Amino acid sequence: MSGANVHPRGQNGADIVDDVGTQLAGSSQRFTATRRAIVSVLADADGPLSIPEIMEATDDLAQSSVYRNLAVLEQAGVVTRVSGVDDRVRYELGEHLTGHHHHLVCTSCGAVADVRIPDALEQDLERVLTRLAASAGFAMEHHRLDLLGRCAACR
Repeated sequence: MSGANVHPRGQNGADIVDDVGTQLAGSSQRFTATRRAIVSVLADADGPLSIPEIMEATDDLAQSSVYRNLAVLEQAGVVTRVSGVDDRVRYELGEHLTGHHHHLVCTSCGAVADVRIPDALEQDLERVLTRLAASAGFAMEHHRLDLLGRCAACR
């Protein structure tokens, strides 16, 4: 399932890698070669990736190293977990690096793709969700939207 590569601030992968290096330094973490490789793979991806997909996109990273480094990147706020319908956790760069977006989740094959909606529609959605939350006595801070269905390959 292909999605639009989401870099609304005009950042390319190299700019994102630089931002991550700065963020990790602020968290007293080193930007190791393994972390750089993981971030580069996620920056170039069309959507969230599972650990096997990350390993497939890199040459020689051990699975245990990928798990360990994703945990550090997640704790530092660089990476976010995305759950699909197939119980496989996927990872993507945080929205502060890539911009706000939503996900298309295939209920058949489990693929997850990023999708960005036009700004005007996003603002309408934000207003509706804020009203919905308020009607339940809830103060919404942020939203994530996952659309469930079947991708083009599975239809």
